[in-house]
Amino acid sequence: MQTITFIGNGNMALSIAQGLKGKYKIEVVGRDMKKLDAFEEALGTQIYKYLMDDFDVKEKTLLLCVKPANVEEVASKLKGKPRVIFSVLAGTSLEKLKKQFHTKAVVRTMPNLAASVGRSMTTLTGDTKFKQEAHTLLGAIGETLWLDSEKEIDIATALAGSGPAYLALVAEALADGAVKQGLKREHAMAAMRGLFLGFGELIQEVHPSLLKDGVMSPGGTTAAGYAALEDGNARAAFMNAIEEAYEKAKVL
Repeated sequence: MQTITFIGNGNMALSIAQGLKGKYKIEVVGRDMKKLDAFEEALGTQIYKYLMDDFDVKEKTLLLCVKPANVEEVASKLKGKPRVIFSVLAGTSLEKLKKQFHTKAVVRTMPNLAASVGRSMTTLTGDTKFKQEAHTLLGAIGETLWLDSEKEIDIATALAGSGPAYLALVAEALADGAVKQGLKREHAMAAMRGLFLGFGELIQEVHPSLLKDGVMSPGGTTAAGYAALEDGNARAAFMNAIEEAYEKAKVL
């Protein structure tokens, strides 16, 4: 069984590890053994735990899951040249990672929190020698998509990486709207969850505009609600969210 070495033990690392456990031997490197113990408990399976100072990464396959601002500090604590780095760091360039970790083999990846249930949409780019390995590794936690440039992965980060937060806002707002009109909270939540479950299947096969047209009868309830969203510039707000997230990814 191949060993994957996680550098970092935050929420994203845990989500990915949830998808990989049982398929790979997992070892996790962090700064605090108590937090590593908590990581192991949350994961629900035994892992190999190491403190970061002077940890030897020579010829290891690394999954880098630290904060972008901590790259230099983390790199200075490790020793050895890794075989390859699969990085989940938003906006952190291949060039910077190669320089800091003294390796020529880097693949940038951008999974999302759905990795924990095996349904991540993960975008990839980097060293094409490791393209198939990246698809296999990250494919264990959901769908993968290889992109041709770092610009594209920064845009995809704004969409698929940050997207769960945007959809969570939509879900919460829809449920709150139903409660405002008099539906019990538990019923609003149940209806919202059922909506997302069904829509997730439909959107795999049907273009969004066709889904909209299929629901929107002339003079009907959907048309009235849709007009209210347009009045609130909902479409423009979501497009602006992608732009702002992309711009942020470029300067991290």
